[in-house]
Amino acid sequence: MQTVIVPVDFSETSLNAARYAVQLLTGHYGVNMILHHVHDKSVSAEEASGKLDQLKEELRGIGIVKTEVLAETGADFITELEKLARHRQADLIIMGITGRTTIGQTFIGSNTLKIVERKVCPVLIIPAEASYRDVKNVLLTSDFKNVVSSTPSVPIKKVLKTFHPSLHVMNVDSEHYVALTEAYQAEKAKLQEMFSDFRPEFYFLGMYNVDEAINQFASDKQIDFIIVIHKEQSLFSRLFVKSHTKKLIYHSSIPVLALHE
Repeated sequence: MQTVIVPVDFSETSLNAARYAVQLLTGHYGVNMILHHVHDKSVSAEEASGKLDQLKEELRGIGIVKTEVLAETGADFITELEKLARHRQADLIIMGITGRTTIGQTFIGSNTLKIVERKVCPVLIIPAEASYRDVKNVLLTSDFKNVVSSTPSVPIKKVLKTFHPSLHVMNVDSEHYVALTEAYQAEKAKLQEMFSDFRPEFYFLGMYNVDEAINQFASDKQIDFIIVIHKEQSLFSRLFVKSHTKKLIYHSSIPVLALHE
């Protein structure tokens, strides 16, 4: 992992994400963290850069990461972030989920989802209440459908090789009763082989409420972040678009790593 972008609008949630990022990346030499701020023409470049420099100095007291600051004038945050991520070939974007204005209440269903849908790179979403913990347990959620073609194994393995956590793979389906179907067994075997170097453990929960199942499991297993794969009309879409399931993020303190298939 070489380039990580942390968007900052100086809201408390974006600052919390920046603090989380520097702790997460400390000790991983060769990583360059970019603190990125997009401002309108009412703010001078000097003022915006000065605030980023102050944040950089604050973060230096939390952890040691090679850090670059970049303030840009622009009308559309997502467009500027996407251009930067593509230009710098970013490995990861780390961002909070609310903004400074009332638009922040829909940030998870708009800006964050938009940047995931642009298929630029993985996005690690930091809930407002998240505090950093060493990454020891990672949960990968899967629908166990066409796993070879739909599971982005390369970025997932990059994360696992960087942090060396225990890997838990979970599926939630109300049809899980006594035994798994042959189809589930076959897809499980493929995932087992795909991540064999990381000795994954598998869990199949027979429940209707997906976000409740994930939260409970994450609490029981002390999960440090959850990996969710974005597909059209998938678990990711249900979690982030439908209002009744936004509580997975809004009412949780566990970061979510969103990947595109």
